[in-house]
Amino acid sequence: MRSGAKVAVIGCVFAVVAGGVGYGGYNLYSGLTGDGDGVGTRSASGERKSGPPSAEEIDETAKDFLAAWAGGDAPKAAQLTNNAVEAEPLLAGYRQQAHVSQAVITPGKAVGAKVPFTVNATVSYEGQSKPWTYSSALTVVRGLSTGKALIDWAPAVVHPKLTKNTSLKTDQASAPPIKAVDRKGRELTKEKYPSLGAVLDALRKKYGEAAGGTAGIELVVTSTDQAVADRTLLTLSEGKEGKLTTTLDADVQAAAERAVKKYSQASAVAVKPSTGEIRAVANSPADGYNTAMMGAQAPGSTMKIVTAAMMMDQGVVKGPSAKVECPANVQWMGRTFTNLDGFSIPSGTFEESFRRSCNTAFIKAVKPLDDRDVSGTALGATASKYFGIGLDWQTGAVSVDGSVPESAGAETAASYIGQGRITMNALNMASVAATVKNGGFLQPVIVPKGLDDRPLATAQRLPGSIAGALRQMMGATARYGTGQAAMSVVQGDKGAKTGSAEVDGQGTSNSWFTGYAGDLAAAAVVQSGGHGGDAAGPVVAQVLNAR
Repeated sequence: MRSGAKVAVIGCVFAVVAGGVGYGGYNLYSGLTGDGDGVGTRSASGERKSGPPSAEEIDETAKDFLAAWAGGDAPKAAQLTNNAVEAEPLLAGYRQQAHVSQAVITPGKAVGAKVPFTVNATVSYEGQSKPWTYSSALTVVRGLSTGKALIDWAPAVVHPKLTKNTSLKTDQASAPPIKAVDRKGRELTKEKYPSLGAVLDALRKKYGEAAGGTAGIELVVTSTDQAVADRTLLTLSEGKEGKLTTTLDADVQAAAERAVKKYSQASAVAVKPSTGEIRAVANSPADGYNTAMMGAQAPGSTMKIVTAAMMMDQGVVKGPSAKVECPANVQWMGRTFTNLDGFSIPSGTFEESFRRSCNTAFIKAVKPLDDRDVSGTALGATASKYFGIGLDWQTGAVSVDGSVPESAGAETAASYIGQGRITMNALNMASVAATVKNGGFLQPVIVPKGLDDRPLATAQRLPGSIAGALRQMMGATARYGTGQAAMSVVQGDKGAKTGSAEVDGQGTSNSWFTGYAGDLAAAAVVQSGGHGGDAAGPVVAQVLNAR
C-alpha cells in the first residue's frame, strides 16, 4: 500500500488511516487472523525466522498493532509487542484512565524498521471534551524466543512523553494552576523560560493550594514516584490559578537560559549569598531532567574549595601564603595522581596551588591527616559542618543534596580533588561559592520559608580566617588563575574556582566552574566540556553579569 489510503472505523469512534506504512488499500481487519500470534514467524520451509524483520513483516506487524490498539483491544495489541506484561495496562489505560473517546491513527512512511504515526484524538471527561493531536513512532524487531516480528515495546510508543513507571490520566488536576512570579512580581512561564518547566510543575504540586487556586480537569503524565510532579499534556477545563512568589529573578534566569543553550547538555544555578535565595535554574536540554538541582556528578577541582577549608581547619596549612609542595605527581597507597600536563610549582604557596588547580598539592599536603586516621571522614565532616552539604535541604522544589561519603585508600586522595564517590550538582556548588562569599552557609531556597514554615538546614559559620583565606584564593583564581579568561568580563569583587571531572567511558572531562561577583554566586557544569574555564566558565560569567 505504497499509494492510496483506507480508513477502518472501529467501534464507531476509533480509526486507523492506512496511508504511508505500505500495507495495501484495504480494510485493516481484512488480513488479521485474530489469534495474536503475529506474522512472519516461519519461512516457507517451516524454519523459525531470524535476523531483522523484512519490509513486509514491518508493514504487517505495524498494521496489526495499530488496528488492535485503535480498536480498544489492549490484550491483542500487547501480544504483538515483545513485552506484553508491561504493554497491556498502558494500552488499556488509553481509554480507561486517559479517557480518549475518539482517535484516528495515521501511519507515516516506514524508515527501516521504524514506523512514525500521528494521533488525532478527542479526550472526554465529566462533560468536558477537547481535541488532542500528537506524533509518535514504533519499531518492529525480531522476537528473541519466538522469531516473530513484534513491536519493540516502550511506553513512548503510546505517547513520546511516557517513560517507565508513568502513565496517562485524565482527572481533576492534582493541584490548582499557579501564576509563578519572580521576586519583582514578573510572571515566569515555561514558554518564556523553558528550563523552569520541571521546577514550575514541582512548585505547583507542592504549593498550588497554598497559593489560593482551584483545580481544573487535565490530561497528564503521572508517575508512580510521588516526588515527581504530574506533567500536563492537555487542559480540558481551566481551574482558578493562585499566585506564587518565588525567589527567582527573571533577568538572571533569562541569562542562564541563554548561556546553557549553547551546549547540548549543561546546567547552571545562581544563588544570592547574603540570603540563600535561588535566582536562576537553567538546563539544556530545557525540557529534560532538572540536572541543575537534581544531578549527582563528580565536581572535579571545584571541590578544592571545601578541601582547602578542611586543610586549614585541620591545621595542615596555615593560610594562602603557607608553603605547599606541588610536584608533577604524587603517590597515595599505590595510585599515582598527576597534574594537567605534568606541571609543578617549585617552592610554591597554597594560594598558587589553588589558583593553578594543582592536584598533587591537595593530596601530598593532606597526608598528615592519613597518619592521624581521620582522612576518610575529614572532608565529609567539613562539607557538612561549614557548607551544609548532605543536610536535607528544603529548597521548596525537588532537589538533591551533595554527597561526600566516608572513603578509604586511594579513593580518599581522589575525593580531595573532587573525584571518587563525591557527587554534586550546580545548585550545591553555587551554594559552596555563596558560602565563601557570605562567610557562612544559608540554605538555598526557591520560595520563601514563610510560605510553609518548613525547616531549613543550618551549619556553622566559617571561621573568619578561613573565610578570608578562601575569598583571597578564589579572588586570585578569578583575576590571574585558571578562571581569569572566563571572569575577565565580570566586574567588581569576584572569585572563582575551575574544575574538570573525569567520567568512566567518557572521552572528554565534564567542565565545572563556580564563582561569585557582588552579591550573586553561580555554578555551571557542561557535559564533556573539558577544562572548567573553557565551557562552564563563560556560562557562569554570563549569569553573574546579569546581576
